[in-house]
Amino acid sequence: MPTPNAAALDFLLTRRSCPAKTLTTPVPDRLELEPILTAAARTPDHGKLEPWRFLVLERPALERIAALIPAHGARLGIAPDKIEKAIAQYGDAHLVVAVVAAPVPSEKIPAIEQTLSAGAVCLSLLNAALASGWGANWLTGWASHDPQFAAEAFGIAADESIAGLIHIGTARATPPDRPRPDLGAKVTWVSA
Repeated sequence: MPTPNAAALDFLLTRRSCPAKTLTTPVPDRLELEPILTAAARTPDHGKLEPWRFLVLERPALERIAALIPAHGARLGIAPDKIEKAIAQYGDAHLVVAVVAAPVPSEKIPAIEQTLSAGAVCLSLLNAALASGWGANWLTGWASHDPQFAAEAFGIAADESIAGLIHIGTARATPPDRPRPDLGAKVTWVSA
């Protein structure tokens, strides 16, 4: 019979992301962020390729990135309200960890498994931040998916992409819960 970790299961059953726009200072310093990053790095990774990396974006970097948004939005023909929202996503943030999907050439491990590993890192990072008592939220957005913006803003290579932007800070309020999936509509039991 397995030995349950009731505290961990309770955390996973009750965890809630905090809207990024409600996060404020203080944010974790480097010493406080290290165990969060360490926990995130303990993620499923077929082949032990580590096809991801972290960029810790502090306030000055976020302000620099926010200033790049208008030109790239105009180039892409993005609506003004979506440009303003993207500016605020970076400009109002105090600490963001960008998870960069960094595929590794491999004859054995398909690219999709490497991408899924980067996504798993995002969720592990989000949960580790929440479990550490911080507020956190996983975002992306049109700007982070644009290769030209991503190269200029984050300095990532042409074969890399942004898997997630994990905003971390102090939550101003307890986030409301939201409706959760109906397992009856999502689970199929296969017995034979």
